[in-house]
Amino acid sequence: MRSLNLDQLQALLRVVENGSFSAAARKLNLTQPAVSLQIRELERRFGVRLIERVGRQAHATAPGRTLVDAAQRIFQECGSAEAAMRRYRDGWIGRVHIGTTNTMLMYELPPILRALSLEHPGIELHVTNMPTRESVEGVLQNRIDIALVTLPVPERQLRIMPLRQEALVAIFPAGMADIPDEITPDYVARQALLMEHTGGAVHTLVARWLSAKVPLPRAPMHLGTVEALKSAVASNLGMSIVPEVAVAGNVPDVIVRPLRPPLSTTLALIEHRNKPSEPALMIVRNALLGLRTGGDSGGRKTTNRQRAGKKNLDTKADMRL
Repeated sequence: MRSLNLDQLQALLRVVENGSFSAAARKLNLTQPAVSLQIRELERRFGVRLIERVGRQAHATAPGRTLVDAAQRIFQECGSAEAAMRRYRDGWIGRVHIGTTNTMLMYELPPILRALSLEHPGIELHVTNMPTRESVEGVLQNRIDIALVTLPVPERQLRIMPLRQEALVAIFPAGMADIPDEITPDYVARQALLMEHTGGAVHTLVARWLSAKVPLPRAPMHLGTVEALKSAVASNLGMSIVPEVAVAGNVPDVIVRPLRPPLSTTLALIEHRNKPSEPALMIVRNALLGLRTGGDSGGRKTTNRQRAGKKNLDTKADMRL
């Protein structure tokens, strides 16, 4: 069977849309007989009546309406194909889907993504916030190309590129008095504790750090994000333990203290071992590997000195922060 003629389908759409052959001809910059011929050719091809006249109006028959619906989908796909080819012509390099933890997405990724967009406009970036275990599953199933995760993760089938360690710190309401310069599990066990949701990597680390004090006198309150934890602490609902990067700037209404013994997460970049290293992925990977040195990936600075009578931490505490 010979291929469908797109000009004939376009003529059908315009006749039905405008309700007349003459109006369709004007839209298409054709003569009315030329439009009538295109409709007759379509009807001859399919062996059915596509257009019927009621007075001076042209209407689609039942088969005509079915073909109109199909033609609209065909032209949508044609538009998508043209847009895709335009991207290649205009310097499109490729598409990269990044999975990332919420903390990285909020505090460190935006400057990297901004730089990538400015320097490589031909790369189409998709970023999805997800817990580490979902990022691992996404990489293994090839639903995402590369991911920022918190170690440990299973090594089989993954290429794991450790980037750096990120210290965890304790945060308290600004008005709280008599907070030690360093925070121990014994001290935390006596406080109203706010923790990350149970599926998060930080929750697992903090629970392990507190394991000698389990069961805690008071069950922790669980919140979904670091920002929610900071807001709850600032509202005097309790204390929490969060990544240092989350309080690296000037955070009002919160006092920050280091932990003893220290506790940290390890940030890593992962991708599938068999993932083809295409140009767009190579560029994005190299940009994310810039996090390895802890450079200016988001304007990180030393944790702010605290308020409420604790503006000057001793030298040991400052170094550990």
